[in-house]
Amino acid sequence: MCAGALHTGSHRLGSCGGHATGLLIKGGNALETIGRVRAIAFDKTGTLTEGKPRITEVVPFGMFKQQQVLALAAAVESGSNHPLAKAIVAHAKSLDVAIPQATDASAIAGKAVRATVNGSALAVGSPVHASQTVTLTAEQRREIDKLEDGGKTVVVLFEEGSKNVMGLLALRDEPRRDAREGVAQLNAMGVRSVMLTGDNRRTAQAIAGKLGIEWEAELLPQDKLRLVNDMKRDAKVAMVGDGINDAPALATADVGIAMGGGTDVALETADAALLKSRVTDVAHLVALSRATMANIHQNVVFAIGLKGLFLVTTVLGITGLWIAVLADTGATALVTLNALRLLRFKGAPETSHGDDAGRPTTLSMPSAR
Repeated sequence: MCAGALHTGSHRLGSCGGHATGLLIKGGNALETIGRVRAIAFDKTGTLTEGKPRITEVVPFGMFKQQQVLALAAAVESGSNHPLAKAIVAHAKSLDVAIPQATDASAIAGKAVRATVNGSALAVGSPVHASQTVTLTAEQRREIDKLEDGGKTVVVLFEEGSKNVMGLLALRDEPRRDAREGVAQLNAMGVRSVMLTGDNRRTAQAIAGKLGIEWEAELLPQDKLRLVNDMKRDAKVAMVGDGINDAPALATADVGIAMGGGTDVALETADAALLKSRVTDVAHLVALSRATMANIHQNVVFAIGLKGLFLVTTVLGITGLWIAVLADTGATALVTLNALRLLRFKGAPETSHGDDAGRPTTLSMPSAR
């Protein structure tokens, strides 16, 4: 394998030249398993997308104004570290909107964030959670559908006491520039790619359409865990993620791969990390593992075969002892030189996108919805 790259004592794998730089692997077992992976599950936000959503629309309802909806939503989200929450707060600050003080903040994992603002119990949640908590009017549902059809993530601001929907906020998180190429490279290598997201179906389908990847949407962390377990029944599975909510799935998969810009929990849980947070590096990681294992198998076969050959010829008196010793030393040199070929590793080959690259499909497994 790459000289000076693998350091299993400290569980590190450094760069291997060419395009495949910034790949970290925790030990030889993970390196071996990655090459045998036949399916890879990707988290969406921060993995296939930039993880930097921005607000595109604020839609008020009733007597509320856009600025009021933005201010109240930012107040509720001010204590959260979720990318959507950070985007809402940042947008409010960029417009110099005064953000009220929030108290009693709490979160319902994968569903909503709650807080008390100006004496009212408010929540910012997904449309699915909102529809289970309050009654959405036909107009509000149409507005949500229109925004989601545009590939945007929609959150609903509502008051828990009066069940009054105050407004909607639409956010867009663009796919990473290399995400489509990364998925195409994996497909060319015979590795199935699947996007798992807690986002709504329409947004998931819109992003999957750009990437040509299978998808499953509206998932809670436990749903991702279940789907990874289902996929493991048929093949070796890797999970790629960056957030705290991805940690259970990262730990459950045969190989967990964390994006370098992810949370400390994800990086600690994963078996490998992509320091440059490039989707194409997932394909490079698989290609590196396969090249390394192929090299090891070649060296083992060559070394054992040569030793066996000279053992037989020495016993039969065809060759002398010193020739056998020199041959053994030469075999060591040749094996080492063969291993050094990995220094020229350039990563997975680039691929052109076929006609099927833009045809996303849902998973053929039990629905999580």
